[in-house]
Amino acid sequence: MISARFVLAASVLAFGGMNGVEGFLSPHTPSNVAPRSSERLMSTVVQETKVKASSTETESFRPKPVVVSAEAEALSHSATTMKLTPSFDLFQMLPEDEGGHLPAPLGGNRQRDGTVLKVGIPDNLEGLKLTNYKGLGGKEKIEKLPDPFKMVEKELQPFADSITELVSTDQPVLSMAAKHFFEKRHGKRFRPTIVQLMAKAVAAATPEDGADQITTDHAATQGIEGIEWEWSGGSDVQIEGGVVTPGNHKGSEVWRKQAQLGQIVEMIHVASLIHDDVLDEADTRRGGEAVHKLYSNKVAVLAGDYLLARASVLLARLENTAVVQIMATALESLVAGEIMQLKSPPKALLEMESYLRKSYYKTASLICYACRSTALLGGHAYGSTVATACEEFGFHLGLAYQIQDDILDFTAAASVLGKPALADMDLGLSTAPILYAAQEYPHLRPMVMRRFKEKGDKQSALEALYKSDTAMDKATNLAKYHAQKAVDALLRLPQSDSRDALIRLTHLVITRKK
Repeated sequence: MISARFVLAASVLAFGGMNGVEGFLSPHTPSNVAPRSSERLMSTVVQETKVKASSTETESFRPKPVVVSAEAEALSHSATTMKLTPSFDLFQMLPEDEGGHLPAPLGGNRQRDGTVLKVGIPDNLEGLKLTNYKGLGGKEKIEKLPDPFKMVEKELQPFADSITELVSTDQPVLSMAAKHFFEKRHGKRFRPTIVQLMAKAVAAATPEDGADQITTDHAATQGIEGIEWEWSGGSDVQIEGGVVTPGNHKGSEVWRKQAQLGQIVEMIHVASLIHDDVLDEADTRRGGEAVHKLYSNKVAVLAGDYLLARASVLLARLENTAVVQIMATALESLVAGEIMQLKSPPKALLEMESYLRKSYYKTASLICYACRSTALLGGHAYGSTVATACEEFGFHLGLAYQIQDDILDFTAAASVLGKPALADMDLGLSTAPILYAAQEYPHLRPMVMRRFKEKGDKQSALEALYKSDTAMDKATNLAKYHAQKAVDALLRLPQSDSRDALIRLTHLVITRKK
């Protein structure tokens, strides 16, 4: 999978000549904003990287699976390059009572005002709490909100039908392996559904004026240089009226590209599953045989690489270099998550923050970067209130999804999950339930640190988990925390049926049984 990054890098290079630096500039970015010189930019990037590095030294141990020197990082930036910050440094990972805190304002989380997009627009779900709904302790029916899958099912059908053609090749075995998951139609196309719903939700929000925001941001940050790029990245929307609205969105070129992004995200996701199953030596996936069991490890690896290559080509066709960079970063995050899972030192295996960071890399990163990219394709700038809300929603939804998955690993049967139960422990991995049990029972900590390698370790850990009165509840509450934070981010967007459907989807994520 690591080699596949170079495939995506090639598409970035090929695409780079399409619009030059203008590919990063939103139509809402003023033309008189002058970029900094390369020397000043390099100095700033190096300094920002060193500041981040020094600030983390005083925090808890934080392993970095991919390490790039500040000098090398600076060489890869130009005056208009987006300086992406990982979502876990933009948004809160742990509740305050577990040591969490809201990160400082950065280029990517600065615009989080809950009122700016809703002036004069009523919202009958303002202040919504998921705990008011059935399944999470309340009495209200979540079914009152629109069904997320039914809402976009017909819109997604043509793209779902064509995806098998998009991954066809003249090599029969490779073609069959690459098409395996798509032809079986396992699952509900969770990620394309999120992208399509988000595309409709952001169409209800008017893009903010970059020129006004840059002036405002300079005043708020005492004139800090380098924030101009935050108001770039939005696609130059070619649509009647120049702005996407709910009335002109469906069937437009913007709509098509956003739906195409959903296909791309699904290809990347499936490729990562194929590669993961090879690494984990898994026998089943989504209730069927894993690709490498049907064919061979070599064919499975090539099939995953091929899917990533096709995703890269389609990504370049979206004609937005900012989106290419964001989605390339998502792919890098998937690799980083695998490295972190395989190579984390014993000390890190005990830390909840390290577990959440790994969950971000492996699961949440693809979702949250796809959500922000959807906003950019709709004409919203990278640092806008809309795009920030989209990424924050995806970040918390992805973490809630993974935590719930890890809970189900202990509570659901393999026949329901579609994969072997207790699979994480078999791989030597400790997830939220076990980590909370280890906080209660110190004798578990050495077992976690040695990845349950000694005889009887897994049995002892399970006995402690099921004996604990708090571990599973704490894990469930952590999933609820992230689900609520996801809803809070959505509520910053103007109310629409699609936004409300995403709220229902969030409820489903933490109440599902498989």
